[in-house]
Amino acid sequence: MASWENKSTDPAVQQMLVKAERDSVATVWDRYHDMQPQCKFGEAGLCCRHCLQGPCRIGLRGGKPLLGICGATPDVIVARGLARSIAAGTAGHSGHAKHLAHTLKKLARGQAPDYTVKDKDKLQAVARRLGLFVDGHQEEEVALAVANAALADFHEKDTPVQWVTTVLPKQRVEFFQKHHLLPAGIDHEIAEVMHRTSMGCDADATNTLLGAVRCALADLAGCSMGTDLSDILFGTPVPRGSECNLGVLGPEWVNIAVHGHNPVLSEMIVAVSREMEEEARQAGAERINVVGICCTGNEVLMRHGVPPCTHSVSQEMAFMTGALDAMVVDYQCAQPAVVTTAACTGGTVVTTMEIAKITGAVHVDYSEEKAKANAREIVRLGIKAFRQRQGKATEIPPIKQKVVTGFSVEAIVQALAKLNSDDPLKPLIDQIVAGNIWGICLFAGCNNVKVPQDLNFVTVARRLLKENVLVLATGCGAGALMRHGLLDPASVEESCGAGLKGVLTAIGEANGLNGPLPPVIHIGSCVDNSRGVSLATAVANRLGVDLDKLPVVASAPETMHEKAVSIGTWAVAIGLPTHVGVVPPVLGSQAVAGLLTAGIKDLTGGYFIVETDPEVAAAKILAALGERRTALGLPTER
Repeated sequence: MASWENKSTDPAVQQMLVKAERDSVATVWDRYHDMQPQCKFGEAGLCCRHCLQGPCRIGLRGGKPLLGICGATPDVIVARGLARSIAAGTAGHSGHAKHLAHTLKKLARGQAPDYTVKDKDKLQAVARRLGLFVDGHQEEEVALAVANAALADFHEKDTPVQWVTTVLPKQRVEFFQKHHLLPAGIDHEIAEVMHRTSMGCDADATNTLLGAVRCALADLAGCSMGTDLSDILFGTPVPRGSECNLGVLGPEWVNIAVHGHNPVLSEMIVAVSREMEEEARQAGAERINVVGICCTGNEVLMRHGVPPCTHSVSQEMAFMTGALDAMVVDYQCAQPAVVTTAACTGGTVVTTMEIAKITGAVHVDYSEEKAKANAREIVRLGIKAFRQRQGKATEIPPIKQKVVTGFSVEAIVQALAKLNSDDPLKPLIDQIVAGNIWGICLFAGCNNVKVPQDLNFVTVARRLLKENVLVLATGCGAGALMRHGLLDPASVEESCGAGLKGVLTAIGEANGLNGPLPPVIHIGSCVDNSRGVSLATAVANRLGVDLDKLPVVASAPETMHEKAVSIGTWAVAIGLPTHVGVVPPVLGSQAVAGLLTAGIKDLTGGYFIVETDPEVAAAKILAALGERRTALGLPTER
């Protein structure tokens, strides 16, 4: 097998890897190879750098575990490391949400003239859910109240975080309250984890992990808030068609990729690019072509049909085509190496946020007050780069896939309402009861260079679809599945079991699609994992049960980022069996590993399924769904 086949299953990426080797351009896979062998202490979570006496690397001596210099046990060190990873992931998602809250507040005060409330109904719905006064108030007043409520959820206060207590079933909220797991404030929980895991503080692994669970629920709040505020500001997604993969680039176009996680910037890039077509033509281009990478790409894909060119681990490959003129980064998941790759191929990297500068990139200090002016400046950098590459060769893989995306919970309920307008969730529940939908699986997370790109995602998803599992997907996980055709309605026939195929076809035809919904339902970016929670909560409330009773699971087959650790932890906390396909750094502690994979099940009903073999993982996920079906008294023969 050729070396590039071991790195990615995407033929477009494979072609670019051959080109990178030919052109002597190092990529993420080369840097991973250079790191071998990786530190076994770090992989097991047994390396502690939390004070200046270390680093302490904890192994065995004479059959007994060594202690850290301060006396910390392996269990404590592993728990501290995991807790800090959860806190970092929570900071990422909640920082995204806080940015949106400030943008909404500026809009309400008239300080961000280029932004408007795109979904007034969603604004009203969120305000009512939070118990805010709506009737008789101007839109700006309601927007300001929602923004202030969002910002209040960040600091410690007398009442728990509302973006937890108002988005989960009553039974789950009461459970968290009973066990002191409701976060008091998002930033408060992050700071407390950092405090309790510093030298000389919490030295009880179980207690540390319970604090980490509370922090992970603050991450759920950040995700839920980010979804709500994005929908209010930029519109709640509805189904729309597009394309994906590197073939969406064009040699005669000004190709600009938006990359990162926050739509505050990318929405403006999309808007002004449409106003600047004449400038591009004057530079010799046919048009401006905005494409997406990672979750910013998902945001503009589901709201505007902007095609994603690639995701996550393969982001450098967009520059390897020689056709990408500018990569515009907000924050999170942008590899610093893209600047080097851009220098090799003639492209430009533009950073825009104070907290996410990259040495060698062009920086444009973006602000909501000057949004369109900043966006125009950025697009002109792309046009300038296009001028400079005219006459140079490009190599764009002629590979792209059709996709249908934009399935917000509101859109899903509206689609189901065409089958039963009085009780839209009943058709979904009926099909689960009948076994035509065996269960529901939410795919999330990134690609990881340790796994041949997309292999685990596609292997697990194809097995579940054949077994009639309804698959929802977010983030770069959705990107993995879309590149292999699983977001194309045309692949339902070959991909899905008979029961699921019938359900997807019935819903699609009832909504005038002349065919089925796609095999995999795309529900958004990373923060939009909250949409999966909202749908599960709606079903649980309709049935009068808690989330730990539903045949619903989560899977991150190629997990990489700290945000995925926090997502997985809150998924387990709300009661979901949660598969991860890359072993987290916890194997240095049997106590911690056992608590996460078994012990926590007795407390929350959820637990981690750690399985690197995708075929075995699919079987374990199906078994978890079968266990839930048995407990509900539903048929278990497939």
